[in-house]
Amino acid sequence: MSGIDVGEEPAARAARARALSLLRIRGRALAVAILPAAVAVVLFAAGAQGRLAGPVWDAARWTVLAVAAAVLLVTVPVAVAVARARPAVSPTVPVPEEGAPELYRLVRELADRLGVPAPSAIALTPNCDSWLEDRTHRALRKGPGAPGDAEAADTAPVLVIGSPFLWWMRVAELRAVLAPVVAGTGPSADPDIAAARRFVRGLDAAIADAAAPGRGALRGAPLAFVGWVSRLLLRACRDHAAEMERCVAAAGSLRARTVDQRLRVTAQEQVGLAYAGWDRLLTRVALPAWRMGRWPSRLDAGVVSALTELSRRDRLADGFALRLGERPACDLLEEPGTADEAASLLAARLFHGGPAESGPDWAPVDWQQYPDEVVDRKWRSEAARLHRVLDTLGVPRASAADPADPTLARVVEHLSGPGGSSEELAAGIGAAVAREEAGPRSRGGAGHACGGAGGPAYGGGAADDPLDLWGPGPLPLFPLQPPRTGAELLADHVAAMVCCAAVDTAGAAPGLDWLDGPALLVGGERRADLADPVLSLVEDGDPDPLLSWLAEVGVRTDKPVRLV
Repeated sequence: MSGIDVGEEPAARAARARALSLLRIRGRALAVAILPAAVAVVLFAAGAQGRLAGPVWDAARWTVLAVAAAVLLVTVPVAVAVARARPAVSPTVPVPEEGAPELYRLVRELADRLGVPAPSAIALTPNCDSWLEDRTHRALRKGPGAPGDAEAADTAPVLVIGSPFLWWMRVAELRAVLAPVVAGTGPSADPDIAAARRFVRGLDAAIADAAAPGRGALRGAPLAFVGWVSRLLLRACRDHAAEMERCVAAAGSLRARTVDQRLRVTAQEQVGLAYAGWDRLLTRVALPAWRMGRWPSRLDAGVVSALTELSRRDRLADGFALRLGERPACDLLEEPGTADEAASLLAARLFHGGPAESGPDWAPVDWQQYPDEVVDRKWRSEAARLHRVLDTLGVPRASAADPADPTLARVVEHLSGPGGSSEELAAGIGAAVAREEAGPRSRGGAGHACGGAGGPAYGGGAADDPLDLWGPGPLPLFPLQPPRTGAELLADHVAAMVCCAAVDTAGAAPGLDWLDGPALLVGGERRADLADPVLSLVEDGDPDPLLSWLAEVGVRTDKPVRLV
């Protein structure tokens, strides 16, 4: 299969032109490195033929030779470091062909329609994005079946698909979304574009290696020089590389125009909707569970419920739920539940920094268990922390309660009384949360979410098991939210105490809202009006709105609550 036909599309020709510019930068750098050696060869050849004789030329010859030796001494390690540096690899869930033959068939048929090479493999990412990833570097090809350098030049990239797309989109919509992505395998097969990409990725990887911590002074100095040279070259390449990738994307989009053209607009709408639902599910639903040491094991199935709920609430999304009667793209997988579990654990690893495998303090939870395993435990653990901080501050128990019992009245009296100091309480809670979050958390070693011991192995084994996908950097790689302030933590803890009192004294129950996460159910209906009364108490010291709310629900502030 040929690469870009330079006579076919202006965008393709522009991409190749930018690739040639990058290769010229590489060539100039090489020329600068070998120029002193070439001059030295010319001078010594002339001297051997009896030309350029005399002490001045002899001195010039040996001076140039010394300069050439010095330049080669510093440039050869740079070239070797750039060539051997391992490019970054996105953590993914590999999908072997035996685990998704229909998905592979769909992608190959799509590649045939587009006239481009088919991707070499398919992987899933717990994100709303899809891309092609080159994994032909020698450091990424381990094992007896790994291709050699000559064979690797013809190896197509890996197609990485956002796992939420498979569960939310229908099969035809997924094909329409993947068309411009798969079309990118054509440029990947062009030798000039492939060489330019390898050069830029090598520079980027060399910079990352030079910046890695834990280097001694003896090894750190040469690496620092390698990093400096690589940054200099990458700075010269940045504009050309960005324009090349833009032109490649434009060429892929133009090539894919003939594929499912009527569905392209609808499919792009589904991409935006899936992104909104996925972000809401992670920040509002998954994050509270991760903080409690539980990871929801069906996040991709949950995004369907979240988007269905969004369709019900938002008139802009009317009609989208009607698509659910069509065949979902996840049916293209042989074991969608196993793939969902692997992607869910990977999401927890990337966005929260959880361990790479399950354990006593890091257990999976399904959606039916979420209210009891996550919501109720979250409320009671936060209420317990609130009372511990009050004890530390020497706040007395409520006047109408047994001194040994934790009550909501104690919290209300402290925050609304003349001696209450919400700033001091917020600082104490913030410090307590920081201490708990800074405690030892198992990172699970260098394993990854889909093949390590104890973790779900999808498709009978992960293609990238030998790789340390996480690298030396700290996790999470992509934090979902900035650290919460003390005032926010205080409001959350007071609300948790109110919810505990409502459950224990007014017959309320913990619940799950697909768009907002933990929810308080009173009479089977969600009460979403608690935030404002709590903020009035926490920020203004005014208990009246909260007391009115408690009276309406039937909550007894003087009754003790059960803590964990």
